[in-house]
Amino acid sequence: MRLLVVEDDLRMASVLARGLEEEGYGVDVAGSGPEAVSMATAHAYASIVLDVMLPGFDGFEVARRLRAGRCRSPILMLTGRASVDDRVEGLDAGADDYLSKPFSFAELSARLRALIRRNRSELPARLVVGDLVLDPSTRGAWRGETQLELSPKE
Repeated sequence: MRLLVVEDDLRMASVLARGLEEEGYGVDVAGSGPEAVSMATAHAYASIVLDVMLPGFDGFEVARRLRAGRCRSPILMLTGRASVDDRVEGLDAGADDYLSKPFSFAELSARLRALIRRNRSELPARLVVGDLVLDPSTRGAWRGETQLELSPKE
């Protein structure tokens, strides 16, 4: 499954990407609001981890634009802005969850798993092209009757 991490702090983006890749996700990184909207509308992500303070336009505006464009990927806002008003604005803008920095990576992972699990009903059970079968729920792949061995990144 592929995730989009939207974070303008290069060090934080790198830490998030590395940790999520170790969990078996493919990760793309965007560093600005316009880049995030472009990437999220071009690709279907299992989930989007979205910072609020971004160049171009903020994460609230990113969420609003994605939802207006009918992007169905679950959005988890991960930000240092932790006031009740900020959380309400993020959720009202279209975020599905909101986690404040500093955060526990274990909690971030659990929240992402929950968001992806809730969104699975919108995904087909299996993707089939010719004799190639991909099962997103089990992360399995088969060519005919033979199960393919894939690396965590694949």
